[in-house]
Order: sequence, then structure tokens, then C-alpha cells
Amino acid sequence: MSSHPSEPRTVVLLGSTGSIGTQAIDVIRRNPERFRVRALSAGGGSLPLLVRQALDLGVETVGVADSRAAAEFRTLLRAEAKRRGAQAGPVRLPEVIDGPGASTALAGMECDAVLNGITGAVGLEPTLAALRAGSRLILANKESLIVGGPLVKRLAAPGQILPVDSEHSALFQCLLGGKAEEVRRLVITASGGPFRGRSREEMAAVTPEEALAHPVWSMGPVITINCANLINKGLEVIEAHLLFDIPFDRIEVVVHPQVMVHSMVEFTDGSTLAQVGPPDIRVPLSLGLGWPDRVPDAAPACDWTKASTWEFFPVDHAAFPGLRLAYEAGAAGGTMPAVLNAANEELVAAFTAGRLPFLGIVDTLTKIVGEHDLVPGDAMTLEAVADAERWARARAGELALG
Repeated sequence: MSSHPSEPRTVVLLGSTGSIGTQAIDVIRRNPERFRVRALSAGGGSLPLLVRQALDLGVETVGVADSRAAAEFRTLLRAEAKRRGAQAGPVRLPEVIDGPGASTALAGMECDAVLNGITGAVGLEPTLAALRAGSRLILANKESLIVGGPLVKRLAAPGQILPVDSEHSALFQCLLGGKAEEVRRLVITASGGPFRGRSREEMAAVTPEEALAHPVWSMGPVITINCANLINKGLEVIEAHLLFDIPFDRIEVVVHPQVMVHSMVEFTDGSTLAQVGPPDIRVPLSLGLGWPDRVPDAAPACDWTKASTWEFFPVDHAAFPGLRLAYEAGAAGGTMPAVLNAANEELVAAFTAGRLPFLGIVDTLTKIVGEHDLVPGDAMTLEAVADAERWARARAGELALG
């Protein structure tokens, strides 16, 4: 028997014009009897799309992080509402709030679920606001958990966070197959990125264009380059540790180029459960939105009538040392993961701008992590996180300039 309520579940959607946001809206619009969006937020870079989303979904409130963009948004919103009203009668306009705190304000609204699809560490305060409000947090913003892990863990109630990363959604589903004390290890799969099989020496002259050519996923530049050097997989290891309370020495990464197995859980009896499906983020999105129910036809399933071969390889840590660096930063805890994440973002920008070689990203990151005087988790505050990030970004800028 389905347990979803007769009234639609109310959702606040942060980062609505990005890849996560637009695909979440696809799931929501195909299931209007199950979900209703109360509020949307976006940075302000795709205003016509945000206007269409706000009016199509009939939201009550829209947040725009860029105050200058918000003024243009209001103008575009009125014009589009007037155009639609001329055809079908008056159109109700949503309230518009703007500024850097807009998403945090929306995250604290009364609702059933907050989907945090914001990119970057700016998602931390909205994550905390959603947890304080008692809403389910559907978390696509991994950075907020990585940079503010102890702060998030203090606030989160058991089961309050539902992960959207395909790997963590897979682990969440597989963990349902046994008791916590029966879990031997988590196995996170990685595509291997565009440089799978290359030695460290063969990556010395890699260009930004090559690093941005991911063989499977279409993502933003920072995440795509993080996949190319496996830093992204290291961040996912930290996220898995924080989400599921599994020690780092019981979390393993394996390369799986076909990305059909999204992750696995090995149990103490020797059995392994895997979650399988085509690479489509709408599956974990729909699970987060609908849990404990699944949303039918959220995305196409595997076609088992066609022959296929799946491969698994160990990680070449000599070629991709960034993965071990992330393990070490995660194990250190406190503000160290925040430094890792912030410095990495600056170094990726330096690489894409031609100021740093590809291998220089992880080499410089290793130096910065080694220099950081961390604040331990039990003493962490938002101010400590902000200070650590500022230091990391400044230090990365200095070292990237040589």
C-alpha cells in the first residue's frame, strides 16, 4: 500500500535553474498530485528560466541571490505575467526576496522538504536552516556537508537528510538490506573520468578542454575537473563517512567505467548489495522527494534484453593521489575538509585559466592541507569555517601565482 499523503508534499527548491533544479522540476511537474513547490531560489544567472519556473509552478516566493539581478527579475516577471494574463486572466505574482541570504530564508520556510541544489559552500547556511526548521533535507549540495560536517551532524535528526548524489543514494538504498552492525564496508564506484588508465606522467600536459571532456556526465566545470583527478570521489568518501557513520578505513572506491552500478554495500556474511540503473540523476532526486515511496517512471530503467558487460578496476593511487589526500583530510576532520574544498575550487579556476598545470592542482592542494592549523570538530563554528575557507582561498591564490 502506498504511504504517500493525499495532499501534495510541499517543497522548497534551492538552485532551481541549475542541472539538479531543472531535473527535479521535471520529476515534480510529472507528478503534480504528489508534489507542490512553495518557493524557488537561484543565483540570478538564468533569469528568463527562473521567471518561467516561478509562473509555471505557481510558487509563493522566489529568492534571487544577486540583488542587481533581482531588479531585472521583477521586471521580467511582471512582463511575462502580463503576457500570460492577457491570454488567460490575472496571474498571481510571487513575493521576491533578494540578497545572499535569500536561499537561507527560503530554507527556513514551513514545508515538507527542502531540496538544496545550490553549488558550492554557500549552500551550508541553507542546509543548517532547513535542519533547524525540521524539514526533510534532500541534499544535492555535498559541499555543505563536507565543509560544515560537524555543524550539520549536530542539527540533523536521524533520517532527516536524504542524499541526491547517485553514489550516496545507492548506498542509502543498499544499507536498507541489513543492520548497521552487519555492514563490513561501503564500495563507492567511480567512472574513472577522461584519464582512466593514464599514468601520472601522461597527464602532465593535460589541457582544460581535455579535463572537461567527461565520458559520461554533463556537469559544471569544477565538478568535471574534480572527476578528472578523482578529487570529487574523495569528497564523496568524506560525504559517505558523514552520512552513514562508517569509518574511512571501511569505505573503498572502485573504478567502474560503465557507471551502471552506482555503489555497493558489502555485509559481514560475504554478500554484496548493489544499486543499479542508467546514469540519470532523476532517480535519486525522485527517491529523495518521495521517500518512503518511490516515484513511478522517474527515469528509464535498464534494458535487460540487451547484452552488456560491466568492468571494475582498482584505483591507481600513484596516478591519482588526490583521492588519498581527501581520505586524510576527512580523517583529520574539523575545518580540514573545508580547506580542501575551498582551496581546490581556487586551484581548479587557476588551471582552467591557464595559470596552473593539471597535476599542479593536487600537488598544491597537498601543500595547503599540510599547512592548515585545523579547528577540531567539537570547537567548530560558522565563523571558524568561514575563516578557514578565506585562508585556503588566499593561500591557493598565492601559490597558483607562483
